[in-house]
Amino acid sequence: MSDFTSNFWSVYVAAITLIGIVACLLLLWFSGKAKANTAGDNTTGHVWDGDLREMNNPLPRWWVGLFIITVLFALVYLALYPGLGTYPGLLGWTSRGQYQTEVSKGNAEVAPLYARYSSMKPEDVAADAQAMAIGERLFMNNCAQCHGSDARGGNGFPNLTDSDWLYGGTPDKIIETITHGRIGNMPPMAAAVGSADDVKNVAQYVLSLSGSPHDSLRAALGKPKFAVCAACHGVDGKGNQAIGAPNLTDDIWLHGYGEKAIVAMINNGMTNQMPAQENRLTEPQIHVLASYVWGLSNKPSPVSR
Repeated sequence: MSDFTSNFWSVYVAAITLIGIVACLLLLWFSGKAKANTAGDNTTGHVWDGDLREMNNPLPRWWVGLFIITVLFALVYLALYPGLGTYPGLLGWTSRGQYQTEVSKGNAEVAPLYARYSSMKPEDVAADAQAMAIGERLFMNNCAQCHGSDARGGNGFPNLTDSDWLYGGTPDKIIETITHGRIGNMPPMAAAVGSADDVKNVAQYVLSLSGSPHDSLRAALGKPKFAVCAACHGVDGKGNQAIGAPNLTDDIWLHGYGEKAIVAMINNGMTNQMPAQENRLTEPQIHVLASYVWGLSNKPSPVSR
């Protein structure tokens, strides 16, 4: 439980839980001690439908026993496991620890399988049909949520099946990206570019770099203003893989195509994050996954083993 303000909520939860358990016991005790006014025939005197009478019988002993056992179980459980605010329990059990234990057990079971591929070059792993089947499952479980089941990405998520790489498409670079993640940041550049018309002119110039349909007159006006963009994208607009600046000349658009999309990017900027996987996947798993991703765009001939 998060104590982001004070310890009050921890104490509050613990108190409410224990008071609830004690209240159940008191209710059981009082219900057994309470005396009802009864007639001579052991009824309460309440009659429904002419002949349906309410009896004054005590609770069955087996029911009372089960109730008490349930309460005792709750107390023992709360002593052993976390359930009273921030109290960790005598066993020190946590859901995170349980998860990590199960993951470690699973990784240990499949370690011999991955060990076979760890000594192979990524290019060779990508040509192994069995390794690629494993890589596909890793991709589906960890990457498809953003890049799609076909790895073709979407608006804001890179297509992994083409030859366009923000940070480089070598196996080592892909391993680096998967392991440590990436944070791409394009700051808002409208103030540096100039007026709203200047921004649109730059957008037309960016379109011209890839041979996309554009207004040549406005593109010519936008070319000098592109100088503020060249610091990252290069004078020729071919990008910079060292910092993840996209190539603007290949007609591949990560955040949308056309003047409107480019103007929005210049005005508002964009921050993209690829989360690091080093805490989710083992090094051998990342090796196989990176080989699979590399193979998506390089398509080596599969070899069955």
